[in-house]
Amino acid sequence: MQKEDKERVVAELTEKLRTADTLIVADYRGLTMPQIDALRGKLIENGAKLSVVKNTLTRRAAEAAGADALLALLEGPSAIAFIEADGDAVAVAKALADSARETKVLEIRGGIMQGRSISGSEVVEFSKLPPLDILRGQVLGAIIAPLTAIAALVNAPLQSLYGLIDARIEQLGEQPEAVPPVEAAAAEPHNTELADQPEADPPTQKETDDGSS
Repeated sequence: MQKEDKERVVAELTEKLRTADTLIVADYRGLTMPQIDALRGKLIENGAKLSVVKNTLTRRAAEAAGADALLALLEGPSAIAFIEADGDAVAVAKALADSARETKVLEIRGGIMQGRSISGSEVVEFSKLPPLDILRGQVLGAIIAPLTAIAALVNAPLQSLYGLIDARIEQLGEQPEAVPPVEAAAAEPHNTELADQPEADPPTQKETDDGSS
């Protein structure tokens, strides 16, 4: 490789290291070119690009980018999977873990996730998580569940109130209509004893005069 080509590779790799939040490093010694191409294709499908660069150039790029955590992972031939911002880190880790299990050659050394160093075993455990779409559904369900419970608590008293109102309306509908006051008075029986007695004659002038004397 010419010096100009090496400088170009280092510059490109430095830029990737500066902008990448998550990457995974693996030892690819023993993999055939078809196996590397197949792995590269799986990673591209999940939003990651595989870079296979000599360690001398990778070290220069890591030092230029200030990626000190990466230097400890560069022991022997290294392949770096750079996960893009919209990539599926879980799917990328799973693709690497599957390749390591199937080929029995690829070895995951570790990586950097959101600026934090992770070991190879942590990458393998990370690969066992559900796919990103399922994780999103679980997170959404965890957010919606409490809101649904709160809504149920708020609606429960209203529903009870509606039920009481409906029951009261039904109860009133079953009762006989009240008799109006006028009709009630007409329906009351007369006092027959008072009705049968004749009215007393008014006092005469003489009785009035005698009583006043």
